[in-house]
Order: sequence, then C-alpha cells, then structure tokens
Amino acid sequence: MNKGQTIFSQVMEVMPLKTFHRCVARYDGDFSVKHFTCLEQFRVMAFAQLTYRESLRDTVTCLRAQSSKLYRMGIRSKVSKSTVSDANEVRDWHIYADCAHHLIGVARALYQKDQIAVDIAQTVYALDSTTIDLCLSVFPWAHFRSTKSAVKLHTLLDLKGNIPTFIHISDGKLHDVNVLDELPIEPGSIYVMDRGYVDFKRLYRIADSLAFFVTRAKSNFKFERMYSCPVDKDTGLLCDQTIKLITPATAKCYPDKLRRIKYRDPDTDKVLVFLTNNMKLPAKTIADLYKQRWQVELFFKWIKQNLRIKTFYGTSENAVKTQIWIAVSVYLMVAILKKRLKIEASLYTILQILSVSVFERTELNQLLAF
Repeated sequence: MNKGQTIFSQVMEVMPLKTFHRCVARYDGDFSVKHFTCLEQFRVMAFAQLTYRESLRDTVTCLRAQSSKLYRMGIRSKVSKSTVSDANEVRDWHIYADCAHHLIGVARALYQKDQIAVDIAQTVYALDSTTIDLCLSVFPWAHFRSTKSAVKLHTLLDLKGNIPTFIHISDGKLHDVNVLDELPIEPGSIYVMDRGYVDFKRLYRIADSLAFFVTRAKSNFKFERMYSCPVDKDTGLLCDQTIKLITPATAKCYPDKLRRIKYRDPDTDKVLVFLTNNMKLPAKTIADLYKQRWQVELFFKWIKQNLRIKTFYGTSENAVKTQIWIAVSVYLMVAILKKRLKIEASLYTILQILSVSVFERTELNQLLAF
C-alpha cells in the first residue's frame, strides 16, 4: 500500500507553489492572514470541483469527515463554512485568474503538436460566449433582464486540445461583440466566430493586426462584387467572391477588400455565407474552419455538466468569479495530467475516477492506467 501523497495532493502539484505564491503576493492576498491562506482556499474550492460538491456546507462536511488526511492534502487550518465563504467574498479573484493563465500556458505547450480536424498550419481559435442564469434577488449585480440575472462566460478556445486561452466574465447584458475590444490578437492566427461578432470596425482591428477572421455574414449587409473565383459545386460551394463594402459607414470602418464564400451544408442543406479576410486558403477550408466553431459550444456544454459553475457557493461578484476561475484551473490541471501521463481516457473519465479517489494514497499514473 502506498503511504505517500494522496491523489488530491498529486493533482494539486500541477500548480507550482512558487507561481501560486507570486500570484498571491501580486494582490496582497495573504496580507494579515494568520489562518486559512489563499493556497488553502484554492485547495478547498478545487476539492469541491473535483468531487462535485453542491454547496460549501457539503464541501466542509466531506472534508471534516476526513480530517486526519487534510494536513497531507495541504489544508492545515480548520475548515468551516463561514471561513471559506468569507475568503471567497474578500480575496481578489484576480489571484486565481492569474493562476489559471499560468496553467493555460503550460497546457498550450503540451497540446501544441495536436492536430485539429482541418489540416492547417496556423493556430485556430473559436470565440463564443455562454450565459449562466442566476436569481435576480440573490445576484442583483449581474444585470441581464428585468426578471432575472445572469453572467456571461466569453471564451476564446484554442482548437488544439480545446484549451481556453482567453476568458472574460461579464454580466448578462454585455453584448458579445464588445469582447472583441478586450481580445488579445495574435498575428497569423485565425479567429472563428459567429455573426453576433460582426462589427466591421472591430473586425478591421483583427485584420490590421495581421491576423485572420472567419465569420458568418448578416443577411442585410451591402457589398459590391469585385471578381469571382471558380468553385467545385460538388463540394457544396456555391460561390467564392472578392467584395468591398459600399455603405459609407461600413466602408469607412473596413476599407479593405473581403472574401465572401457561399456554401450549402450537405448535412443540413442550409446555405451559409461566410466572410473572411484570408484570401489564400481554399474556399472549402474556410467552410470547414467555421464548422470547427462548434468545438467551443461543446466546451461550454462539457464544463457545465462536469464542473460546478451553474450553482455558486457565494453571491457576490468576487465569489462568483473566484469559483469560475478555480473551476477553469481544475479543468486545465486535469488536461495537463492527461498529456503528461499519456492517458488515453477522456477528461470526463479521468474526472469521474478522481472524484471517488481523492483521499487514496496511490500513484496517480497507476490509478489512471487502464
């Protein structure tokens, strides 16, 4: 029998302590704290995510039932519901956002050689958002509608490994297109998004940064065809045009030429019209790239089903953002372990095994080797 570290401790080692403490020091997270540090807060909240706890009371009850093992898990202080709740309310959520960004860098390096469904050399990102409905009386700060509150999770997903590289958490009223102002643009990369992000001034910022976008065209936009390229209609392509905008306001926002591709989806028989500033890729590749946008939809569905981000342990904005960022960190730690240990099983399977094994003292690679 292995009398070494618990499974939980081995998972937590993915986050280097020096990096974590730098994040804490950046925001004075442990200033005047004598008991229950930011690191212990992170571990308690990560435990709640890994074991699917529905509330703080549920989390604390489970931890107290295993009190003899908490010291080896890195939880040295007495854990109580009020202590964890207070920490979530007052300790800056940016601490855990910075920790997650470190993990993003680690995960992206590990998944860099993975291939996506489209054979392409550039990095491809999918951008979208998901809405998490909340109770208006409990979360009055999360403005959405007159009868309910909500938060939006705006996510840029690297399709190599489905790693979220940019996350912006807002109230439900923020329109998706505004997130383009916050988006870090990487030259040479391709950003795939739906037509909710069509704003020609913001799209021109992407083009001006030497990056590319692929999006759906709105039905009422005005353009003039400059010339057309031949297409193979057996592939579903209907046209491949180079166009320019003719409405004065939009032409001023986007003065360069655009590419308009019309495509009939063979699965749904639906006609789709794409806009892109990439003039070199084959038209069919552009259509296939847009289809990969659904990976971000699947990512949202996965994290809502497998992480605790629909029911929150606190009601303040800080507590909600802290919980979401720690949930993202747990997702990334499991993704990193999957790659480092060369595990063939899905992330879902790994999480299911970890959820019932966190207190066991065995080698992680032996537990997940099946």
